[in-house]
Amino acid sequence: MRRGPRIGLLGGSFNPAHGGHRRISLFALRALELDEIWWLVSPGNPLKPRQGMAPLAARVRSAMDQARRAPIRVTAIERELGTRYTVDTLAALRRRYPKRRFVWLMGADNLAQLHRWKDWRGIARSMPIAVIARPGYDGAAVASPAMAWLRRFSVPLSSFVNRGEWSAPALVTLRFDPDERSATAIRRADPDWALRYAGPPPRDQLTHRSISSGEETTAP
Repeated sequence: MRRGPRIGLLGGSFNPAHGGHRRISLFALRALELDEIWWLVSPGNPLKPRQGMAPLAARVRSAMDQARRAPIRVTAIERELGTRYTVDTLAALRRRYPKRRFVWLMGADNLAQLHRWKDWRGIARSMPIAVIARPGYDGAAVASPAMAWLRRFSVPLSSFVNRGEWSAPALVTLRFDPDERSATAIRRADPDWALRYAGPPPRDQLTHRSISSGEETTAP
């Protein structure tokens, strides 16, 4: 018998969120037969320059705008959890929501640099990983040190979806028509995009608490 909802976790700066995030999420939702996707909007990422990073509240609002009328929840729960690293965030989520079954959604660009993340093997051991193809990064991802270790845990999509119990490490690769939209290109074309999302603090769709902007930094 199937236990608990299946939740896909997609982390990122969402600076800003865009249609590519939505399209990837809905594709993963269908392919993996998930119940929901949670967008984990990071307070900050030291692997990305702080210059040009919009306030957290604006990034959350942009994500909520893109997630409308979809089974996607937008959350900045990392700030509430007080976790600095992804491995700690995922462990805290598993403790807080023990009845959910999580899968970590990751673009091929992130897989290419996963070996730079703190305790990346701990991330892989904590929950299955679904890697989503991204233009220009597949070669680097396949050749990455993390993939050299993860390759032995690769699982066909059909096997991953149909097994009653999810275990980790497990790696499944999702391929679909690539979406070339990027937050970098949006910022170049519209550097003042965040001004459209000014206003009172939005309410977290997972914790239901107000989200204000601050100086916290979250590492991968």
